[in-house]
Amino acid sequence: MTAKIFRPAKTAMQSGKAKTHLWVLEFDQEEPRRIDPVLGYTSSSDMKQQVRLTFETLEQAKAYAERNGIEYRVILPKEAARQAVSYSDNFRFNRLQPWTH
Repeated sequence: MTAKIFRPAKTAMQSGKAKTHLWVLEFDQEEPRRIDPVLGYTSSSDMKQQVRLTFETLEQAKAYAERNGIEYRVILPKEAARQAVSYSDNFRFNRLQPWTH
């Protein structure tokens, strides 16, 4: 039984950073998924895939995994490549880059 611990990235549908400050523990897939031959549904008998635990800190998530004997790997979040600027910054008189059309 293995799991991954990560902080989720913000979705493309949200402009804020809601639900991105929590750490999530998700179990890895233990059995391959099967395709039902009649209806074509994808199914699995692995119920741990449905479990998604959230923690306030990384240390709490690690402690939970160690306490329950769960092997885990930590995926650290990547920082944003660009900083947020306001729309009015485009029209400042002391811009670093020249304004073009």
